[in-house]
Amino acid sequence: MFSEELAKYDWEETTRQIQHKRPADVETALGKEHLTLDDFMALISPAAAAYLEPMARLSRRYTQERFGKTISMYIPMYITNSCTNSCIYCGFNHHNKFDRVILTMEQIEDECKAIRALGPFENLLLVTGENPRAAGVDYIEQALKVCRPYFNNLTIEVMPLASEDYYRLTQSGLNGVVCFQETYNRANYNIYHPAGMKSKFEWRVNGFDRMGQAGVHKIGMGVLIGLEEWRTDVTMMALHLQYLRKHYWKTRYSVNFPRMCPSEGHFQPNVVMTDRELAQLTFAFRIFDHDVDISFSTREKPSFRNHIATLGATSMSAGSKTDPGGYHTYPQSLEQFSVSDERTPAQVEADIRREGYEVVWKDWDKIFD
Repeated sequence: MFSEELAKYDWEETTRQIQHKRPADVETALGKEHLTLDDFMALISPAAAAYLEPMARLSRRYTQERFGKTISMYIPMYITNSCTNSCIYCGFNHHNKFDRVILTMEQIEDECKAIRALGPFENLLLVTGENPRAAGVDYIEQALKVCRPYFNNLTIEVMPLASEDYYRLTQSGLNGVVCFQETYNRANYNIYHPAGMKSKFEWRVNGFDRMGQAGVHKIGMGVLIGLEEWRTDVTMMALHLQYLRKHYWKTRYSVNFPRMCPSEGHFQPNVVMTDRELAQLTFAFRIFDHDVDISFSTREKPSFRNHIATLGATSMSAGSKTDPGGYHTYPQSLEQFSVSDERTPAQVEADIRREGYEVVWKDWDKIFD
């Protein structure tokens, strides 16, 4: 399990190693075809800030070699904001007082129809809060079966499950799983996650092993930028990705770097990442792993997403609503986070095409299942 591998790395020592990288270390990394974790640390270090142009060129080259000039489109569907966790940064926190929504299967189907009217989406991300009793595996399985006739590719972002549950869902149309570790800093993890199943560090971080054991086709990873020192957190995520590729080599992988927004709980980020730093991180991950899907949601502004589409990103969401029932205009509930890119899917497609890139709405078919 990955928790055993992670225990070999000291957080503070890793932070020091990153800060001590010098321009020569960056140049050495940029001269390699295949990077070590130490090389990755050089590319995300402060010393690499002066090398953004060569990093961008290399990132673009590797991206076009592996993915061509394409951006794959997806859209999230929030089906419940009911949650038993107490994450201090999240609007869905169990202690926040607002009306909780768990969509019925009929409402989920209405959402499917409303999304289909927005654009030719085929990649759907189903998102829930974490409430195993009220919206557990049975509920998720039913939702997948409702959505399957409308979409060729189904991904979930839900509470970590047992391996047998992941396998069960793959038999009901599941193609991929996204899970955010939020932070790999075990010492501080429970400061942000004081109660609920999410407070169990090992259960969450080893969930990716359970996905791999179940044969999930695609696994999405991410850390929440704003909780801890971001350079150290993404180094641990790069280590995790390296580990997963070695043990579950048939699986595809994606990474995401969501920057924290203020939530209903009014939590303010401990760390602020600039646009230049987010670009640096994107380039570093592409140079480190040429094949990983790098995804950007509507958390980011249109100008940044347009720019990064040509330099390393490979998938994006569009037209997103982050509240349950948001597409079919059911009574509005609390959003998980504020959307920064409010363009329609057609507007996003047009802007990407103006950059000389092709929008891919479908890259998987049900028959492959």
